[in-house]
Amino acid sequence: MKTSRNFLHNTLTSVLCRGAGMSMLAATLNGCSANGKNPTAAVLDVLPVVTLKTTEQELFHDYVADVQAVRNVEVRAQVAGFLEHIYVDEGRAVKKGEPLFRLNASAYQNKLSQAQAAVASARAQASSARLEQGRVRLLVEKSIIAKTELALATSKVHDAEARVADARAAEATARLSLNYTLVRAPFDGIIDRLPLKQGSIVAEGALLTTVSDLHEVYTYFNVGESEYLQYLKAREKHPERHSDSVRLTLADGTAYPQMGRIETTESEFNPNTGSLAFRARFTNPKRVLKHGASGRIRLTNSLPEALLLPQKAVFEIQDKNYVYVVDKAGTVRMRNFHPQTRTGDFYVVKDGLKAGEQVVYEGVAGLKDGQKITPRPVTLDSQ
Repeated sequence: MKTSRNFLHNTLTSVLCRGAGMSMLAATLNGCSANGKNPTAAVLDVLPVVTLKTTEQELFHDYVADVQAVRNVEVRAQVAGFLEHIYVDEGRAVKKGEPLFRLNASAYQNKLSQAQAAVASARAQASSARLEQGRVRLLVEKSIIAKTELALATSKVHDAEARVADARAAEATARLSLNYTLVRAPFDGIIDRLPLKQGSIVAEGALLTTVSDLHEVYTYFNVGESEYLQYLKAREKHPERHSDSVRLTLADGTAYPQMGRIETTESEFNPNTGSLAFRARFTNPKRVLKHGASGRIRLTNSLPEALLLPQKAVFEIQDKNYVYVVDKAGTVRMRNFHPQTRTGDFYVVKDGLKAGEQVVYEGVAGLKDGQKITPRPVTLDSQ
């Protein structure tokens, strides 16, 4: 009797367990729950989406800049000789007209003395010719000699005067050569390296040093044709927002404290690079900037209605840019767009998208065109 009861109990337990398992399996297969709702919607991917909008935006473009002194002149020897004295040192500031070098002047002093003697001799000959001319004129007036004699005496005077002029020119050349033995600073500036030392033999035209005027500097930078046109359009449309002021970043990443100003551009684009050279001028009161230094120029453009798109939302296929646009039903559609430029972590959209549309912000790697998602709105400001 006890055995029969145990058998009945085990049989009922087995039936109940199988029934419960079948019920759970049926609920899973039929997608039913205790509250009667369909859980399919709950398993859709929940992805962040952003709503595109236009905003006023400052665009920054950085360009490699070449710094050059306003005046950077090579000081070369005008005459040959040996370097007798050096009055300056490398890196020293000099004033206009200040002596820099002296070449041995003995030979040039002798040439000047010879030229001065030649001038005195020519003047004496000219004086003698004029006296002869006066004597011949008196004889002609008294009809003692023919008039042709007066013409001959006059031509001798002219010849003597020409010799005087020639001697004076030779004297001026000798004096100039003598003056060239003392080399002076052409303007206020900084002395560069001195390649020759005292006592060196100097050939005519040899480089003695370079003087740089660094109270102001030029910076040259190349702007692409497209960016150049954008810059012009922005200036014409909003002249009150666009000045010619630019900022210079030094090689160590620090900002140069003085603002610069764009002065001019070249007249034609470089056919090899497709860029146009700009020139900006910077004051340099502390002589921080040196000739030949480098940096980066930042050019600013204002876009009053820029459509911003986070770079995280963008993916590339065969060098083309795409995003997933979300419609009101939560369906994503892949769409190509064209960026105008980048600013920070955003693209500025040129075409292909418009304000008010929603795009998937993150998680685009696993999406497929036509797939449904549950959008979770996020704002551009929060990103």
